[in-house]
Amino acid sequence: MQLTESHRQYWRKNLNITAWLLALWFVVTFVITFFARDLSFTFFGWPFSFWVAAQGSLLVYLFVIWYYAHVMNKLDQEHGVAEAEVD
Repeated sequence: MQLTESHRQYWRKNLNITAWLLALWFVVTFVITFFARDLSFTFFGWPFSFWVAAQGSLLVYLFVIWYYAHVMNKLDQEHGVAEAEVD
């Protein structure tokens, strides 16, 4: 199967979005939680480092999932590969 230019653009955009979101995931999972342990103030009654690791990262993960689904739906429609909606 030959890929058209539209397919190439679709996959290029898909890979760029995926790379940026994986970079964000990496930063939140490893970089922020590593440096957060040096923060020594309380946030909602808990140490800030605990809050970042246990709560803040989960919020970012939910955002990453929502953003990927939202952007990919728009990208699918833009390139004509969207799935048919079920009523």
